[in-house]
Amino acid sequence: MAMKAVVFRGAFDVGVETRPKPIIRDQTDAIIRVKLAGICGSELHMYRGHQKTATGHIMGHEFIGIIDQIGSDVSKFAVGDEVVSIFSPVCLRCWYCKQGLTNRCIEGVAFGTQKLDGGQAEFVRVPFADGTLQLVPADLDKSLLIMMCDIFPTGYYGACHANCDQSLDSLESSVVVCLGCGPVGICAIATARSKGIKTVLAVDSVQDRLDEAAHLGAIPLNLSKHNILEEVKSRTYGRGADAVIEVVGNPAALQSAFELLRPCGILSSVGFHQDNLPFTGLDCYLKNITMNFGRVPVRTVFNDALQCLIENQKALRNYVTHELSLDEAASGYDLFEKRVARKVILRVQALD
Repeated sequence: MAMKAVVFRGAFDVGVETRPKPIIRDQTDAIIRVKLAGICGSELHMYRGHQKTATGHIMGHEFIGIIDQIGSDVSKFAVGDEVVSIFSPVCLRCWYCKQGLTNRCIEGVAFGTQKLDGGQAEFVRVPFADGTLQLVPADLDKSLLIMMCDIFPTGYYGACHANCDQSLDSLESSVVVCLGCGPVGICAIATARSKGIKTVLAVDSVQDRLDEAAHLGAIPLNLSKHNILEEVKSRTYGRGADAVIEVVGNPAALQSAFELLRPCGILSSVGFHQDNLPFTGLDCYLKNITMNFGRVPVRTVFNDALQCLIENQKALRNYVTHELSLDEAASGYDLFEKRVARKVILRVQALD
């Protein structure tokens, strides 16, 4: 049986092709009939040619669908269940998974890469289905639920790591900066505000993104109009921010984060970096900063992050700006890359 799938052909080149429907390879697999798939900001690194990779794989690590087939070792799900997938498989067996460090699962490879075809397709194979899938909740719109595959847990994780100095001061009086107000940044801002941080400074150069951040209660600062360091210091008696959440993923953003922090502040980075750090170990030592980097253990934080998203769903209801068909995927990538869209989802099959 054949299916349609969005295939990576090279920089700025994706297109819909006909591919064989995936089959069960291991008895822990499930085959999902995809209903919705998202285009994620991390895929733009590949799309723009910044993340070097071979071509020919199926794109996408954000998807929701119906279980079409399961292997004999899948015990938590049944054919016909509606599920949402984490962005990379979770085996539940290895040392890391047993410690809750599911982001370091030894079997974990991201969907939508050379190692594992993704979910921007009519069907997708999900390894280790029991650990990788979650049942779709009844109290959240599916166009927002797609955020739970990656971007909302990532933003949640980044914000939580920025809150770990509560003993120094109350959350309400803390000043937190979010560098980058794309999808992950917006999710981090929503989380920080939900956790009681009164002053969140949102920094970006795209006014539409800043407008959305302001809608969530953040103070918008446009890079082209404001001196960000002066704005931060004016709100902190010259100290600097208590914490900076960095979601951009480039050296300039990290350098800004370092400069905006007060001594003994926290740098929480969930940006996808491919370069060396722009500051030295001595710089960090002299400023006494705490740093957290890396990808989110989605399965571990899933329930808490989901509750936070449910609490914020009214504020985020207009965040998905473009819903396209699978055949329009190339246009979706173009819109997202040009920052015309906040969030793009692909309707693969009709929703119930």
